[in-house]
Amino acid sequence: MTRQFAESPLPLFEPAGDAAEAEGVPLAPGARLPSYIKDHRARLRARFMAGGAGPLPDYELLELVLFRAIPRQDVKPLAHRLLKVFHDFNGVISAPPARLETVEGVGEAVICELKVVEAAATRLARARVLNRHVLSGWNALLDYCHTTMAHRSTEQFRVLYLDRKNVLIADEEQARGTVDHVPVYPREVVKRALELDASALILVHNHPSGDPTPSEADIGMTLRIREACEALGLTLHDHIIVGRSRETSFRAQGYL
Repeated sequence: MTRQFAESPLPLFEPAGDAAEAEGVPLAPGARLPSYIKDHRARLRARFMAGGAGPLPDYELLELVLFRAIPRQDVKPLAHRLLKVFHDFNGVISAPPARLETVEGVGEAVICELKVVEAAATRLARARVLNRHVLSGWNALLDYCHTTMAHRSTEQFRVLYLDRKNVLIADEEQARGTVDHVPVYPREVVKRALELDASALILVHNHPSGDPTPSEADIGMTLRIREACEALGLTLHDHIIVGRSRETSFRAQGYL
């Protein structure tokens, strides 16, 4: 049977030492937080507050997240196990709950903390592009696409709808698929554009394989959507395929 850590939610930066008892952390009679765990957590937090996340390796940043979910145990082994399975910090926080559950030591509290971090990252990235001029903030748009889609285990197809000034007015998921296919219906894409009074579109989908090279099906689907857009006076600016570490722009590659 897979052993689960005892989990209890805490504020991200729990009080040091015995003050933790005041925050509702259950302790056995006479028990104290082991000094080596308390000291390690204090040092890691101090380094994070002094220098930010940049200097921290992925496993230490992940430890900071896990501190909340597992307040009474050394979380470094779990951080390493998660990274072994999901490769990097982004892969861990965006992993599906069902897959996270297969890792020894992961329970509901751990999954909840990871999903909160993922949701916060997505919301921050989305705020940088929604209701803003997309073409002048292209790098922010690519960052948002990577944050939301690069580590998904199945294909997802999104449409970004723009107004006459190329301001992003809607970001909508049109379909989800399998590891190598997602069904897309050009009629539904342009129908939604008319409902939103959009003037232009950007298509985005991911390749779970990590390779953003367009397939023949990708190219054919894009051309069909372009034809549907042209028939209704809409502009298809681009189709972006998101891979694990890079993306492909149909416009830049000459497909559009």
